[in-house]
Amino acid sequence: MKRLEKNVTLITGGGKGIGFGLASAFAREGSNIVITGRTESRLIEAKKKLENQYGVEVLAIVADGADEEQIKGVISQTIEKFGKINTLINNAQASSSGLPLIEHTKKDIDLAIYSGLYATFFYMREAYPYLKETRGSVINFASGAGFFGKPGQSSYAAAKEGIRGLSRVAATEWGPDGIRVNMIAPLAMTESLREWKENYPELFERTIQGIPLGRFADPMEDIGRVAVFLASDDASYITGETISLQGGSGLRP
Repeated sequence: MKRLEKNVTLITGGGKGIGFGLASAFAREGSNIVITGRTESRLIEAKKKLENQYGVEVLAIVADGADEEQIKGVISQTIEKFGKINTLINNAQASSSGLPLIEHTKKDIDLAIYSGLYATFFYMREAYPYLKETRGSVINFASGAGFFGKPGQSSYAAAKEGIRGLSRVAATEWGPDGIRVNMIAPLAMTESLREWKENYPELFERTIQGIPLGRFADPMEDIGRVAVFLASDDASYITGETISLQGGSGLRP
């Protein structure tokens, strides 16, 4: 039996990378899907793949996470089509990665904060009444960049740690409503990482040596299945937690 049969899962940045892996994992468990992103052609292609392979309904909506009004539109279109939201996954994030802190401009900081922290806030706030109706869940994405102070990641780390703080408060405030809010911090193999591997094979090998499990996570099988667990009744007593999917590279007390 599929664990999320007829659920509705909204995934930001669902057209590629980790987002598409998440969408695939949820669709495989029977959930209908809403995916958002800024590139229409990518979303349409993802919609076709998901519907053809898993037989679920997929709503693809072009939206910028930094635009409050567009996010209100995403929620209203989701409710108009499906009538409910069971799980909200805030996955999308942009940043000026690779820039040292002293080279960051306000524009660089704004990019990370608006696409990450503000987008997460807007989606959570607008989805709240519908999550309350379904006693649903929120899964937000954190990062090892924030845990470990990775160089060249100051704006990205700031946005991600802001999301963690927001998520923990929401877990406390929304617990009485039956809404659970958790976070995943992934280290995943994506299209961008594959390009990096091809361009910098020696650096890639050194990076792999620092991961006890010897590989990056698969977006669908490793990250997606954990997200499905967090959205399911199996995780009904888990909220306010950050699950580190770093292959052992982020060992913490």
